[in-house]
Amino acid sequence: MQNVTAAPSFSLPSNELLAGKILRVALGTLVLTASSWISIPLSPIPITMQTYAVIVIGSLFGARMGAITVLAWLAEAAIGFPVLAQGAAGLPVFFGPSAGYLASFPVIAAFAGWFSDRKFDSGPIRSLFTMLAANAINLGLGVMWLAALLGWHRAVIVGFMPFWIGGIVKAVLATTTVLLIRGGRARRATDAR
Repeated sequence: MQNVTAAPSFSLPSNELLAGKILRVALGTLVLTASSWISIPLSPIPITMQTYAVIVIGSLFGARMGAITVLAWLAEAAIGFPVLAQGAAGLPVFFGPSAGYLASFPVIAAFAGWFSDRKFDSGPIRSLFTMLAANAINLGLGVMWLAALLGWHRAVIVGFMPFWIGGIVKAVLATTTVLLIRGGRARRATDAR
């Protein structure tokens, strides 16, 4: 009796799906890098468009792919690629003043994506609420880390006060961006029928 072993077949649809995910992560890390380079240097934390990009990516990619994309970008920074604000990179960045904000990024991408996956953020008010909450989580974790380094009073002064108005502006911009992109997708889907 002869044993016949079947080799796994090449599955085009699953490979296309994987390639699409890899491309999405790569493009997402490029967007995150570009958002990092839009920077106003303050001490010890610069003002950037990172939070905006993180919550847009989370909302558009979903919780899992949003968090994976942000983690890939942070891994790029950890191994030395200058993808963070002011070209920062390397492991020391993850122990410096910005560490709490950086640690919050995959969390807020997953948070925004979780609401998006459940269609909670489909309207402007709910979407804005999601974006504002994501910004609040970012500021909260960032200030908590800074407080361990500088004390609570100084952490609030340098880690919250310069950023809260910008957080509101970024939440409005993120809401507008996500709703416009989703609206464009819906129109293209309707036109294709």
